[in-house]
Amino acid sequence: MSNEQSENEPVCCPKFNPEPWDGKVLEWQDKKFIKDHVKTFMYMPINFGGAMMRLMEKVEAAGAQTPENMCLSDHTSKWNMDLYLAVDKEIEGAEKANLSGKFLTKVYEGDFKDTGKWGEDFKNFAVQKGLKIKKWYMWYTTCPKCAKKYGRNYVVTIAEVE
Repeated sequence: MSNEQSENEPVCCPKFNPEPWDGKVLEWQDKKFIKDHVKTFMYMPINFGGAMMRLMEKVEAAGAQTPENMCLSDHTSKWNMDLYLAVDKEIEGAEKANLSGKFLTKVYEGDFKDTGKWGEDFKNFAVQKGLKIKKWYMWYTTCPKCAKKYGRNYVVTIAEVE
């Protein structure tokens, strides 16, 4: 993908294809991530950009890639969120967080204010599939500017299940 959608609109997030992620069960074995932390206020990120810059500097310095441009968010409280950036190789000096297990995914589209509704829907979805959620993450597939540019704001819920 080029670095620009048009001459006047820079692209920082690739266009997201929801099809491979909607309603799937994935098996991950030591899927590589590096981790950072974000302060939040009532779940709203405060220093998200700074955390992403720190992570991407480590990725670039290591000559690594970010598969699917996947960055998972784990809202650990109203005041903290952990970020997990997928990487294609080990990165020295980065906090490592490999994930293994069975993961259920579902794609949602819309305004972030709908996150609570999406959470309830996902819980019901897992129950219908006969799965129990152990831990879940949110993947905000594009930044707000790119979501506006593309006319779609896709968010993927990815949960470790049993």
